[in-house]
Amino acid sequence: TLVIAAALTGAAVTKALSNPFGYGPGWHGARGHWGSVPLDPAMVEDRADRMVRHLSIELDANNEQQEKLRVIVRGMLKDVLPARERAFAARGQARQLLTATTIDRTALEKLRADQIALADSVSKRITQAIGDAGEVLSPEQRRKLADRLPPAGPGMGMMPPPWPPRG
Repeated sequence: TLVIAAALTGAAVTKALSNPFGYGPGWHGARGHWGSVPLDPAMVEDRADRMVRHLSIELDANNEQQEKLRVIVRGMLKDVLPARERAFAARGQARQLLTATTIDRTALEKLRADQIALADSVSKRITQAIGDAGEVLSPEQRRKLADRLPPAGPGMGMMPPPWPPRG
């Protein structure tokens, strides 16, 4: 159940944050990597809403379920989108630290620890949304979702593993 709900929320985050302007392949659009272009929160929310509508149709979710999922995804995005800006700023800080005349290992360690804490807070918020979304869907709807997901395991269904399968 947790894996299925994780897929639902992960799909919402990925679809909302990837290709935010609707052009270019996936994470890389015509203007470069998604981290290099500003995200318009309204566009992200619209994209997430469309994903929830599409998923609701696929899972035969009723209007109440669809609205609950929309609220969950919107709330999660509202909480995690600022982390993207903080991570982007940290990239600039890392560049400054690494190009300084002397390497400040204390500052590097603080930056690392801050980024781990940021990732942990985002992970916790996404996990909360996963649980909330899983509770909205019925067991049958979660099974339908599982049937639509790529297979789990090496490559996660996106690419074959770099080694031959054991047999």
